Amino acid sequence: MNRKTAIIIGNGKLQRDLSEIVDNAEFTMRFNEPKASIGMSGSRTDILMLAASSKPMQRRLTDPTFLTSATFRAAREVMLAYHPDIIRKYHPKPNFLSRLKGRRSDWTMRTIELVGAAGKEIRIMPPQFYIEGCAELGVTESRMHQLFPSTGFFGIRYALSQLPADEWDVKLCGFSWEGWKRHAWLDERRWVDDRIGSGRISLLV
Repeated sequence: MNRKTAIIIGNGKLQRDLSEIVDNAEFTMRFNEPKASIGMSGSRTDILMLAASSKPMQRRLTDPTFLTSATFRAAREVMLAYHPDIIRKYHPKPNFLSRLKGRRSDWTMRTIELVGAAGKEIRIMPPQFYIEGCAELGVTESRMHQLFPSTGFFGIRYALSQLPADEWDVKLCGFSWEGWKRHAWLDERRWVDDRIGSGRISLLV
């Protein structure tokens, strides 16, 4: 039986134009603002996973071009990786001066308002989704206030839980495993390498 193709597209640069491959896949997932792959990764977006927390999300929600971007318009479903309870319990809080400037750690409700008004279906992942992901990475309770798994990790993990290995060929592209210093990049890269080694995931290069 021929397996279907799922492509999970990170926000790093691509080495070549993968548009035709992506648009011909049966499932694609992207994250936040995939600017580096614009024009090189097609347009199909079954799930756009967002981190509705901290300064980057505030910037997106105040930028009118975000909701009119090709990626957002193409998204069939928007998924929020971090439940408000998780943001409240574990994520960094802005300091006093930042709060005076309108910063806050949780933008979930504003995201729901704007994304819902744009006609998108929204899913908020439950707290257990986050806790189980941390445990799988080896991020213990004592480290959960310092390290925060990325939306990319949670997206890959979610896709693998929903796409049976005997039916789906899951490919990754555009992942550099670097960026915000508070993400658990080394743990995430090790986790992915284990699944590449077992044949559960392959790289699209």
